[in-house]
Amino acid sequence: MKVIVCVKQVPDTKGGVQFNPDGTLNRAAMLTIMNPDDKAGLEAALRLKDQYGAEVTVVTMGLPKAEDVLREAMAMGADKGILVTDRVLGGADTWATSTTIAGALRNLDYDIIITGRQAIDGDTAQVGPQIAEHLGIPVISYAEGIEVDCDSVIVKRQYEDRHHMLKAKMPVLITALSELNDPRYMTPGGIFDALDAEITVWGRNDLKDVNDGDLGLKGSPTKIAKASDKVRKGAGEKVAFDSAEESVSYIMDKLLTKHII
Repeated sequence: MKVIVCVKQVPDTKGGVQFNPDGTLNRAAMLTIMNPDDKAGLEAALRLKDQYGAEVTVVTMGLPKAEDVLREAMAMGADKGILVTDRVLGGADTWATSTTIAGALRNLDYDIIITGRQAIDGDTAQVGPQIAEHLGIPVISYAEGIEVDCDSVIVKRQYEDRHHMLKAKMPVLITALSELNDPRYMTPGGIFDALDAEITVWGRNDLKDVNDGDLGLKGSPTKIAKASDKVRKGAGEKVAFDSAEESVSYIMDKLLTKHII
């Protein structure tokens, strides 16, 4: 079984975000982490490796420093890492990103592709399903449980206040929720091995069946109208009372007024 996991290096929003003049994120200037939903997807793939001996390949698109998330994934147990990077791919929206990643995946054999539901720097939840559309394979999104049954997968899919149990034949693409599991830690031996491991680097010329007009900022049909850091909350209302009874009465009145209780 061959499993591909698509991961993304995203800004660590705790340290704030920075923007380029054109409104795109200045990724080179920010601290980064592996996207949480993607890390859950990676853990799901590693559990398939533990259970079935699956080969796990991790793919990311980004700046050269995105190699860091590939080495983190390999330190956790992934077998191979592929970085897709090229200046012409910069500034891509979800359409251009999914086109690029699909072009890279056409070079690989796969039974299951796992992506995160969405990235914390975009929150669109579009790239995973779009990759599946480009590749012409079924997609099951919002996975909170994955099982393999012969040549098919059975996925427990989150749906509002309930869940669906869906079955699809491989090859299939699955988008993972961060609630899918608790990702494992890197091991000391895995870290040393990952530091010495070879990362495959692909550029524009390595993408299959894609047009230049569908790549990067120029190939992105959506444009950023405005971008800003998250809104900081004010200090709020400050009150002081002489007794605990008055404090409790005030709080209860606020909870009732706002229909919290």
